[in-house]
Amino acid sequence: MPKKVDQRERRTLIAEALMRVAAEQGLEAVSLRHVAAEAGVSAGMVQHWFRTRDEMMAFAMQVVRERNQERVTAAVARLGDDPEPRELLRTIIGTLLPLEDESRADGRVALAFLAYTAVRPTASAVLREETAQMSGFFGSLLPVPDGALGLLALMEGLGVYLLGGQVTAAEARAVLDAQLDLLFTRPQSGKPGM
Repeated sequence: MPKKVDQRERRTLIAEALMRVAAEQGLEAVSLRHVAAEAGVSAGMVQHWFRTRDEMMAFAMQVVRERNQERVTAAVARLGDDPEPRELLRTIIGTLLPLEDESRADGRVALAFLAYTAVRPTASAVLREETAQMSGFFGSLLPVPDGALGLLALMEGLGVYLLGGQVTAAEARAVLDAQLDLLFTRPQSGKPGM
């Protein structure tokens, strides 16, 4: 009797190989052949599960999102039942920043995907929706809602600087804490200095 193949498991194996290639060599090195070699499977098997490179990229982006969500969910659970909004934001952003080996590898891949979506409207639609959702969630936690997009931009910028080696993990955490202090001590009017 033939062994039943778990489609999700096989596609994830290929997506993880794609992410290793992208993290080590950049997205320009991602091809069906390179991914197949990294996964230890034939190019035909990769084509069986993914008809095109774009389809393979979209699935890999989904896997990265799911891994990030798992890390964030676990980190937030450690805060207990009713964390303070500032601590919740600090935990979420700190978990998403590439501060450790695993998150640095995912961060390199996420940065490569960001560049990839910049020239592919269909791929960027998912990113726009996620950004809007995260901005709305951040805004719901802040005392003034106009800081949410800036906080997202800070997170992305710190991520790029961490990956490029321009800042250390300690410096990134200090910048994040300083920004959260500003947001949570600003007057409720939303106007600085008023």
